[in-house]
Amino acid sequence: MSATVPRPIPRSTIDSSDIIATLRRAVKGDPDAATRCGILAMRAHLEEEAVDLLRAAADRHCGHATLSQVFGLVARNLGDMKTACAALARAHQRAPADALIAHGLARARIEAGYPAIDDYRRALKLAPAESAVILGLAAARFAERDVDGAIDHIAGIVAQQPLWLDGHATLARLRGMVGRDDDMASYREAVTKLPQAAALWQAWLATLAAAERFSDMAMVVAAARRAAPATPGLELYDAVAADETGDVDRAGAILDRLPYHDDAAIIIRKVRSLLRRGRPTEAAALAESGTALAGGNGLWPYVALAWRLLDDPRWTWLEGDPSFVQVHDIGDQIGDLAALAAHLRKLHIATAQPLDQSVRGGTQTDGALFSRLDPEIGRLRAAVQKAVAAYVAALPPPDAAHPLLGARRRPIRFAGSWSVRLTGGGHHADHIHGQGWISSALYVALPPGLDGGDHAGWLTLGASQALLPGLAPVRLIEPKPGRLVLFPSTMWHGTNRFPAGERLTVAFDVARLI
Repeated sequence: MSATVPRPIPRSTIDSSDIIATLRRAVKGDPDAATRCGILAMRAHLEEEAVDLLRAAADRHCGHATLSQVFGLVARNLGDMKTACAALARAHQRAPADALIAHGLARARIEAGYPAIDDYRRALKLAPAESAVILGLAAARFAERDVDGAIDHIAGIVAQQPLWLDGHATLARLRGMVGRDDDMASYREAVTKLPQAAALWQAWLATLAAAERFSDMAMVVAAARRAAPATPGLELYDAVAADETGDVDRAGAILDRLPYHDDAAIIIRKVRSLLRRGRPTEAAALAESGTALAGGNGLWPYVALAWRLLDDPRWTWLEGDPSFVQVHDIGDQIGDLAALAAHLRKLHIATAQPLDQSVRGGTQTDGALFSRLDPEIGRLRAAVQKAVAAYVAALPPPDAAHPLLGARRRPIRFAGSWSVRLTGGGHHADHIHGQGWISSALYVALPPGLDGGDHAGWLTLGASQALLPGLAPVRLIEPKPGRLVLFPSTMWHGTNRFPAGERLTVAFDVARLI
């Protein structure tokens, strides 16, 4: 069995110096120990310290496939996709029957922007039932503009395996990205075949919630109650649909009687309802109580709203420090913005807004933008890394209780990166990035006239219009080509509508490491 990448664990549980010291001793004569140390280094976020040692070990023991694999994964974590692809290709050459190595190579190649259909097909032959490989092949087809092929492949499997939940979710997303009206059709067909399958109803409702189709959610809840009344979570989904479609009193009555224990997702819904019903004191207390739970980082945006409503001075501690929102004009470091804009437009394969994102009236690129090896993206990434380092350096001292200041400041890792292209009337709905640490908006191309007094197309910070339409933003920032805005991922942000033209941006999240 080849090495896999374990989930990150707190660095304090691993002796970092011992990992690197052991790796240094293992380079010359113990490839198995070097491999194990490489895996531990990834778990402890020590890739910078380990990469050169692993490179030396992999070169010295070039026949050790798993060592080359681990070296490739470390390089991938560092964003060095050229090295990652080469190392994984060497691992695949040494162990052509290893499904994990084949999949890792395919994934690295698609992330780097290389054609990867054939790579995924080879991986699929080795692991024909592996969900991640099947979905990866669909992503590779989509990336090479075989949109129908990507959709038809997933649809065919879902039709035969109606309980493949990841397939349903991916199919809905792909169909939505190209504007198909039947994006939820596979769920509908599956529950017709298996009406008592609670997992199907739950998955359908989760997809509708992510897409913010709350009226449809209410109808699906009613159908699920008839077909599979024991489906877990129906009361919660019923309350969410009611709350988001204006029936706040009925939603509140349901939510008030729902137990939440240590479930941050239920607490968030209760807090949203309390805010809508004009009960910010209760909302603040409940949200504050949940911030320490698993997933509780997503409650800080609601704490901020409640504290603003209550004029609580703690809001200044949470979001009011001037260093938390920084503007960096980096156009001169990026180079030719027109060339970058032209390149980004080619990557916008989708023709409709994504199903589960904040984009309204536009498109979003698929995959990790900063992983691509295109020279335009390389220059962009380098400029962004420099700005993020400056942002972090300007922050106040660490504060373990604070969602921004309590996170580890090194190393800096990107949790996601993408481009958004909005056209006339487009905007971003107010949202947060609960899994990130630092979020961003980088302006590449803008329509004329966004410097007017109406703030059309401007970035808004601190407001949640869908939840509290009367609460104004705490800050409005004018977009300019080459301007990068950095702010905490837990801060509400959105974009005002603009009348006409194209607004082309790049965005990314810096990962919150534990």
